[in-house]
Amino acid sequence: MFGNLGATEILIIVGVIALLFGAKRIPEIAKSIGKGIYEFKKEIKSIEDITK
Repeated sequence: MFGNLGATEILIIVGVIALLFGAKRIPEIAKSIGKGIYEFKKEIKSIEDITK
């Protein structure tokens, strides 16, 4: 996914995110994204189990 991005580009993106959301909210946002991905994977797995 990030194969074409170098370290400099990733640092710039992280810096822009920190400016937009503030450094204190970044862990909250990351936690929310993680929970969302976890729930999505769990639902996909349950759908795959049902279809078998």
